Amino acid sequence: MNTMTLWHISGGGFAALALAALLVGFSKTAVSGANTVSLAVFAAVLPARASTGVLLPVLIAGDVLAVLTYRRHAHWPTLWRLFPAVAAGVVLGTLFLVWADDGIVRTSIGAILLLMAGVTLWRRRRAERAGEADEGDEPDAVTGRPGRAKARSYGVLGGFTTMVANAGGPVMSMYLLSAGFRKLGFLGTSAFFFLIVNLSKVPFSAGLGLIDGRSLLLDAALVVFVVPGALIGKWAVTRINQRLFEQLVIAATIVGGVQLLLH
Repeated sequence: MNTMTLWHISGGGFAALALAALLVGFSKTAVSGANTVSLAVFAAVLPARASTGVLLPVLIAGDVLAVLTYRRHAHWPTLWRLFPAVAAGVVLGTLFLVWADDGIVRTSIGAILLLMAGVTLWRRRRAERAGEADEGDEPDAVTGRPGRAKARSYGVLGGFTTMVANAGGPVMSMYLLSAGFRKLGFLGTSAFFFLIVNLSKVPFSAGLGLIDGRSLLLDAALVVFVVPGALIGKWAVTRINQRLFEQLVIAATIVGGVQLLLH
């Protein structure tokens, strides 16, 4: 049976999903957080809960390409600090999905994203008054008690949002920016982070019935569009300076949060 017929998708709907998959690839290698637009497109074309199961393998494909591109720039101390809190967030997100309806999920995630964007903008303005950091891959604010507390809070929020709506990207983007990551360190660290986290979500999503043979059939048709998006992102990121990069990440987070609140 034709995949579009199986999902009752029109030609225009499939084109929208293909464009959203291309944007996933772009976001993974250029502007993290931009895939919140993809999340909204998938939820608009497909049933909202089912869309999260279809989108997850597409995201994993993008994560693999991002790791291959930026693997040398990952900051592993930050990753190890985040993972326990993220695991707790994923468990909380799974429990939340058992009883929450689509409206509650969207409103909760949208509010979190806008809050994180607001906090990050405030912190960036304070940092600008104190002077710009030097270019580099490593952060300047992930050690010490405040850094550990920040990692735990963002980690739980990131795990929760990525489980319930595949929307953890903006939350972690806000954390990495607030921690002082520069462009390549940001992309390398987030690439490994989301590959590991998204792979860990597969059993939970399958257990909830969000991933099955029907969803994987649609994924097989969409994943090919991730590759050109990732290549475009790799080309674009070398032409984006640090300030513009940060502005685009924050803007994508705000757009994603607003979209979730309005739908």
